[in-house]
Order: sequence, then C-alpha cells, then structure tokens
Amino acid sequence: MSVAASAALSSASPSQPHSPSQTSALQVIKRSGTLVGFNPSKISVAVTKAFLAVEGEQSEGSARIHHSVAQVTAQVVQAVSRRLNAGGKIHIEDLQDQVELALMRAEEHKVARAYVLYREAHAQERARLAPLESHPTLTVTETGGQIVPLDLGLMKYQVEQACANLDGVDPDTLVDDTLRNLYDGIPEKDVLSALIMTARGRIEREPDYSAVTARLLLEQLKLEASLALGLPLHQPLAELYPQALASYIETGIGHELLDPALAEFDLAHLGEALKPEQDLQFGFLGLQTLYDRYFIHWNGHRLELPQVFFMRVAMGLALGEDDPNARAVEFYNLLSSFDYMSSTPTLFNSGTRHSQLSSCYLTTVADDLGSIYGSVRDNALLSKWAGGLGNDWTPVRAMGAHIKGTNGKSQGVVPFLKVVNDTAVAVNQGGKRKGAVCAYLESWHLDIEEFLELRKNTGDERRRTHDMNTANWVPDLLMERMRNDRDWTLFSPNDVPDLHDLYGNEFRARYETYEAMAARGEISLFKTVPAKQLWRKMLTVLFETGHPWITFKDPSNLRSPQQHQGVVHSSNLCTEITLNTSSEEIAVCNLGSINLAAHIHNGELDVSRLQDTINTAVRMLDNVIDINYYAVPQARESNLRHRPVGLGLMGFQDALYKLKLPYASAEAVEFADVTMEQISYLAIAASARLAAERGAYPSYDGSLWSQGILPIDSIANLQAARKDGDLTLNTDARLDWTPIRELVRAHGMRNSNLMAIAPTATISNIVGVSQSIEPAYQNLFVKSNLSGEFTVVNPALVRDLKALGLWDNVMVNDLKYFDGSVQQIDRVPADIKARYATAFEIDSRWLVEAAARRQKWLDQAQSLNLYMAEASGKKLDALYQLAWERGLKTTYYLRSLGATGAEKSVPVAAPAPQVCSIDEPDCEACQ
Repeated sequence: MSVAASAALSSASPSQPHSPSQTSALQVIKRSGTLVGFNPSKISVAVTKAFLAVEGEQSEGSARIHHSVAQVTAQVVQAVSRRLNAGGKIHIEDLQDQVELALMRAEEHKVARAYVLYREAHAQERARLAPLESHPTLTVTETGGQIVPLDLGLMKYQVEQACANLDGVDPDTLVDDTLRNLYDGIPEKDVLSALIMTARGRIEREPDYSAVTARLLLEQLKLEASLALGLPLHQPLAELYPQALASYIETGIGHELLDPALAEFDLAHLGEALKPEQDLQFGFLGLQTLYDRYFIHWNGHRLELPQVFFMRVAMGLALGEDDPNARAVEFYNLLSSFDYMSSTPTLFNSGTRHSQLSSCYLTTVADDLGSIYGSVRDNALLSKWAGGLGNDWTPVRAMGAHIKGTNGKSQGVVPFLKVVNDTAVAVNQGGKRKGAVCAYLESWHLDIEEFLELRKNTGDERRRTHDMNTANWVPDLLMERMRNDRDWTLFSPNDVPDLHDLYGNEFRARYETYEAMAARGEISLFKTVPAKQLWRKMLTVLFETGHPWITFKDPSNLRSPQQHQGVVHSSNLCTEITLNTSSEEIAVCNLGSINLAAHIHNGELDVSRLQDTINTAVRMLDNVIDINYYAVPQARESNLRHRPVGLGLMGFQDALYKLKLPYASAEAVEFADVTMEQISYLAIAASARLAAERGAYPSYDGSLWSQGILPIDSIANLQAARKDGDLTLNTDARLDWTPIRELVRAHGMRNSNLMAIAPTATISNIVGVSQSIEPAYQNLFVKSNLSGEFTVVNPALVRDLKALGLWDNVMVNDLKYFDGSVQQIDRVPADIKARYATAFEIDSRWLVEAAARRQKWLDQAQSLNLYMAEASGKKLDALYQLAWERGLKTTYYLRSLGATGAEKSVPVAAPAPQVCSIDEPDCEACQ
C-alpha cells in the first residue's frame, strides 16, 4: 500500500457509536499539560500504522485493515465517551491505553505489540529531544571526573516511564524523596541506584512499586549491558534487543562463555522474535534475582538483558532439533510468557560451554572404602555444576561390624557423612550458591539412632553434620509395628544385605526371617527397640532440628513405573524425585515447573493453554537429557537409558487467590485433585506423542507403562501390600483416560518418569508467584536469600482490601504489628481472613489432604513442607501417620514456631516486617 493510500485509509471516517456532539466536548490532556479537542481520526492514523507495521503495505489487505481500524477506533470512542459521560478530560497516556485494550479485545495481538513498540519508540524520541532540565543546586560527577549539573529532566522521565500504567504510585514524590537523599557531586551512575532504593522502600505500602523498582533496575541493566557489548546508549528496547542478542552471542563465544554452536542460529530472525514488552512482567525480586545470580557476566558486567537471557536458554535447549530456529522461538515464547520456567541449573547453564542442565542426582554408596570415597568425589563433581544430591547410605555397614580385610571393626556411617558434609561446603557451585546434599538411611540400619542426631547442636562435633540434610527411609513394616506397639530390630546391612533391595510383602517376609535368625543367635550384631520408641525419637529430633525428614520406602517403590529395572533407595535433596539407584547407576532428573496461576482465566482452568504449555515443556525437558553435560559416566548412562524428567507446578496459592478459595477448605483440596489430574493427563499424552516421534525410552519394555498401568492405577499395588485401614486414599477420576491408555499402548513413553513437584524456591521468585504448592508464608514480610533482603507484600490481599476501601497506612502498620497476619485485625471481613490465612494459621492436615490428591496422579513425589504453629508430640504423630495413611511417598521440612514470642505492646512505630528464612540454600539446588 502506498503512503498516499495509507493516508487516505487513515482519514476514513470510522463508524461512530456516539454523535459528534457527544465526543466534541471531550478534551485530551497532552504531556505538556495543554488541552486539545478529542479527534478520533488521530486514533485511526496510529492504529493503521500499527497494522501496516505487521502486515506490510500490501493493497490486498486494505479492506480488512480498513474494517479493523474502524472497529478499534469505534471501541475506543465508545469506551472514552462512556467513561467520561460525554464530557470531561482524559490524559493522552490513558487514551493510548484504551487503544491497546481495544486491540487486545479484537485479538489483534501482533498489532497490539507493534502499537506498544510504537509508543515506546516515540517516548524514547521525546526523551532524546527534550531539553536538559538542570537541577538548580545539585551536581553529579561523570565517569571522566567532570562535574556537571544533575539532569533533573532525565530523572523525571525515567520515573514517569517506570510508573506508566500503574495504579497507586506517585512519580513526583518518588523524585522528590530521591533528591532529598542525594548529595552534591554524587557519581552520575549512582543517581539511578538512588531512585531504585527509594522506590524499593515503598513496596510495603503499595505493591505496584515492585514493578516501578524493577523497571528502574531494567534501565540500569540496559546501560550496563549496552556498555559491555559496545552498543549505543539510550536506545528504545525494540531497537536495542535485536542488536544486543547478536552482539551478546558474539561476545559470549569470544570470551568462551557460550557454546560456539549458538552462532549457527539465524540471530537476525531470533532478534526480531524477542518481545521487549515481556520485561514489564517482572517484579523487583524477580529481576534482581536474575541480575545477581543468573545473567552471564564478564569482568563483573552483565552481558544479558532479560529477553536475551530467555532466548539464550531457549537456543541451548533447541540445539538438537531439526529446525532449531523455530524451536528456539517456541521455547523462548513459553519461558518469556512466565507460563512455565525451567529449573535453575537449566537457566544457569543452557547454551554455555558446560551445559549441566539437570537438577538432581541420586546415588547409592556401596559398602567398601573405594566406593565410599568414589561417591564423595562424584558428589563434588556433580555439585560443581549446580546439581542437588541425594545419597543412599543404607548399604554401608554399621558401627561395630566386622571388617574382613583388616580384621577390625567398622566405625559406621557417621564419620563418612562428616566428610560428605564438608565436601558440600567446599564445593560451592562457582560461588553462585552453596553445595547441597541429603543423606538417606533406612530405618532398620543399626546406626539409625546416631543418624537421627546428626543435626543436633550438642554432643561430639566430630559426629555432627550441620551443613547437610538427612532423611529417614521408612518401611511400611515399621509403621505397622509402631501402630501395634511391637518391637523393631536394627541390623547391620552386611548381615542382611538383601533387605536394601526388598519392599512390600517380600521385605516383610525376609525381615521376619532375619529377626528369627537373630533370636536363634545366627546374627550377633543387632538391637531390638520398641518401634514406638524409635518413631517417637524420629519425631522429636525432627521437631528439634528439622531433620531427618520422613520419607516412605514402600509407596515409592510399589508405585514406581520402573520396578523391573531396580529399586528406589532414596529420594533427592528436596524429596520429590523417586528414581532407581545402584552402585552402577546414578539417577538423574531434569526439572521444570508450570505456573498454575497463569492458567486460571475467568474463574477456571484454561485447559487449552495448559496443553500448549505442557506439550512444549515436555519437549524441552526431554531435550535436556541429550544436551546435558554429565560430570560422571554413571549419570549419563542412566539418564539416556531411562530418560526421566520431572514436570511440576508453582503458584498453587496464587491460583487459589484467583478462585477466591481458602487453602484450608474442601474446595481447595478438590482443586488440587482436578488440576493435577489434568496435568497428568496432558503430560502423559505429550510424552507418548514424543515417543511416536523419537521412540520410546530404551528400558520401556517391562515397565508399568508397558503393562498399561498408569500412575492412578498403581495405587492398587500399594493397596495390596497394606493391611486393611492402612491406606485411605481417594481414587476418583473425572477424565476419560481411555484415549491416553490407547496412546501409550500404541507408542510407548518417551520418559520413564514424568512428573515431580519441586520446591521452586528461586524460579517462583523470578516469575513472581508463590512457591510450588506452598501456602502463603505471611502477607507482609522481608524475604532473605543470596540476593539480599526484599520486602514482600501480598498483592492479592492488597487488591481485595483496596476494593473494600480498607488499604491504608493503618492497615500496613497493623500487618507489621501482627507479623503479616490479618486474623487479629477486626475490620478485615471473615471471608478475607479465611482466604489469606498464612502457613502457620492453616491446620497442616489440609496440606496433607491436598498433597494426597496430587500424589495419586504423580509417578514421582512432591516437596511437601508441613507447618505447625504449636507443635506437640501428639500432633506430630497424628500428622505423619495421616501422611502415611494417605499414601504419600515423601515429606520435606517440618516448619514450626517457637513456643514463646515477644509480647505485643502499643509501639511508637510499627516494627519492621518479619524476616522469612524459609528459602534455605539447599532447596535452590533443585530449583
């Protein structure tokens, strides 16, 4: 289409739902503050330019463009007129917001994006042409040492852009407060940092300031990356991003930071696919976390911008695809939308020269010195590249056991665990985070009582491991003995070597045989204790130290799809992975999480969008297996043979907020069931379709999958091994699973294991949603992690309180005073109190019930933290017995509050928000 034709088209009169007299009274406030009459034709011109930018100047599309422009313009005129009741004033920015909204409602998403970029480019141009507004007194010191006046105009522009389209923020006072904190001669580069710090301090009173702070940080990042890559400063993002991607790939390869294969992509095409507007999704915590710990840097300078970062990860995951450019765009679109996020190791290392993308490694330590120290070495190598570790130590003989080679006696497991502990501290994953490992021991091991005390703060420090995690691997038989008040026998594994590989009724029979042998004197090294006494000690030390965690051997094995290939001897660092291990095989799992909250629309689960997310996510996870860098050969062989992945979810609490459901409710438990069934259904279908394309995993034959037994069906195996009344699990299904069974029967499965719910401690921060399946910790608190301290206020609560006219400074101070709880604030309605009850205000049994509904659909497990405000032995016993009865495979941390606290008195000023220390460094090793 010619320029003349374009002009003619844009001047065409759109159909008007209101008469000229209705719109003529409207006035538009320009950015200069002057008033002009409202002219619909100017909207037509701008919208037409956006359409032409997308579709090109081809005359064939003129009729459609004419019709679409007329529709959009009419919608805007109608909306503005209705909003202002046929009279009044509207700001130009608000008017342009209405245009964007109209384009989105018309499902003209590409045109809406072009319009956004058009607005940004014009804003940048206005800033470039704006005259310098010098501060009358303050000066800044430029990089070269020259003293110049502070550019107040630039400050105001940066703040206005950061505050655009956000409610409840005040750019003028933000500038004024920042100016009060500046000193004469301040380094020019510190002015933007001062704006960031000022905005950050306002987050607790208005959550939208989190977005303001993030946008200011993005501006700082743009300058840093532009300088590092040699690009012009102060470009519009739409122009900067394509240049930044190409320059970054070249620079990264030159510094040996990136895989040279990335240069083979069509960088111009990928650069055009970047979506600068996605940067507006970030909150401050998310972007700061990426800035501090994820973006690749050189000599202390970040080389990546957020969308370049996501594209680098996507390119790394697409390296083996038939059409890597198309797949890179597909993967990028999913990551940058925040609908799904890969795990931390994948984000760290995808596209780099050491692409260690897997999250978890599980090992079994054999009972000889070479294997023990070989396992320590493997731990160090795997931890170096950001893997979280789970070690099964059950085969190692107990203290006092005979050593044939030296004719001496063993010192047991504990001294070796001290070495493992110190290795985890020493290998700190390149300074990005601490190394992290969890040791598992089965509950019949003779060293179990010493194992329980490893995290205690008293006793012999040489037999304490304060920096590693521990977990009990509990057989069902111990639970039965405890409930029946019977004795339990502890053995050294060298005397009962086959117990390690047995479970269910076979374990029961063999264990009782060994007990009979001990009674006859055929086994001399053993100890008999009341099962209830051992169970009580397990719960006591769990309450005192948070360890060892309680995990269950029999459900993990009886429901494992891979029973034909070995035994699950432990879980991983975060208790969500249940894969076979042996002295020959190190199990590996690759993780990623669906943002469940992003898939709730109009009060229901958007299944179509969820299907698109899962199809792409499963493909990305499967690609990790082939691209991955393996530090030890046993891991590579195991991963290629079984191809396990762990698709999980996050934002469960945020999804409940959208649905206005309290976490502690039958409706929330039902929601957990419905959503997990849908995820399981779609994930199994995606893996089966991938098997049709790429082939089933090599060890598929003989698996439960190959027998037509899906995760929901495997509950029957557990029911058969449990005594009556020991398994009370809802097994209802809502979907028709026949098509999925037929799909698996026809094509097999690409992945031996498919689903696991990880903690998402860090990636949920990036996306800006609640962690994993966790309830809200508090509604106002300070989050502390390796990136610093961040004030977190529950935006959903703020929105609801604003709607009721209850959000004010008094409410903020009340939340501080009551440690982020709304329960004692009288003016908060009962339904809001129920919906925003925090983790320690929810009966832990609701967490178990929701987890049980998820577990029936999972082929692996879930990282399930349990919270108890007023813990007691009776409550803990009931809670963990409930977890076992409901068929859970594992539990994670027990979080409890102290029995006493500071008395609340009327303060002069409200105390600072309470600091959350829940984000332990270990759980970030997986996510």
